[in-house]
Amino acid sequence: MAKHGKRYREVAAKVDRNQRYPFQDAVNLALEVASTKFDETAEIAVALGVNPRHADQMVRGAVVLPHGTGRTVRVLVFAKGEKEKEAMDAGADHVGAEDLIERIKGGWLEFDKAVATPDLMGAVGKIGKILGPRGLMPNVKVGTVTFEVAKAVSDLKGGKVEFRVDRAGVVHAPMGKVSFGAEKLLQNLAAFMDALVRLKPTTSKGTYMKGIHLSTTMGPGIPVDTSDVKNLVRLL
Repeated sequence: MAKHGKRYREVAAKVDRNQRYPFQDAVNLALEVASTKFDETAEIAVALGVNPRHADQMVRGAVVLPHGTGRTVRVLVFAKGEKEKEAMDAGADHVGAEDLIERIKGGWLEFDKAVATPDLMGAVGKIGKILGPRGLMPNVKVGTVTFEVAKAVSDLKGGKVEFRVDRAGVVHAPMGKVSFGAEKLLQNLAAFMDALVRLKPTTSKGTYMKGIHLSTTMGPGIPVDTSDVKNLVRLL
């Protein structure tokens, strides 16, 4: 088992593992224990009472965080004609069709998100084995397969976060930078948790949110009170 350094042990000692903190207190504590020299990312992990092996219990979605993620996102758009110009005007970093597909086949992957118009998904599907494992495949469920390319680019550039439950039933997502401060992070968390609540599968029985932990890049996990979700989303 890996041993944590002195700094980590000191900040971890400030977290009561037996307590479930309200979101406000959890965010304040996360900011307090973020002590590295770089601007850490605040992250959330939510354990859901779903079975991801069942297609009808797969939780997947996207949400535009009110204050973004603090990251610069490089967006690629597969489009032709008017939609190609629309994507370029919206600020896409790379726009094209077969030319981009060939570059990607050759190993080029200098982008963070991909959008495609529906008419090009047949061609894009040919590089699905490259894009899919890296989380770069456009998907209609998260709004990246669309003819509204300008909106898709704007959302991604503005802080749209895609999320998907993993095999263990946990959803992970970035919520912004420590430098945002408590108020902005709470508003981002409210938007994310509201979206997650709305995605509860109708076939999911029992407790939907089994556990929530908030952390920063180099900080300890802070247990959050799941019953405080209703209070949090009232910030919206």
